[in-house]
Amino acid sequence: MDLKGIMAINLRRIRHVKKMTQEELADSAGLSVRYIGAIERADVSASVTVLGRIAEALGIEATDLIKRTAVHPHRTR
Repeated sequence: MDLKGIMAINLRRIRHVKKMTQEELADSAGLSVRYIGAIERADVSASVTVLGRIAEALGIEATDLIKRTAVHPHRTR
């Protein structure tokens, strides 16, 4: 699986664990809901800047979004 696919899976999993909607994440990261959805479907590759904004909004490290192993973030928020 390519990095774009790994990020898509990790982003969706972490967002669900954090109990955030795409709308909440998009608002917190300053991105559009459509763009968050496209990242989660692996339709687009996020830039490093966007990766950082998403990670900050989720309260995780940016590298957690591109790890090949499963990430188990704490359920905070």
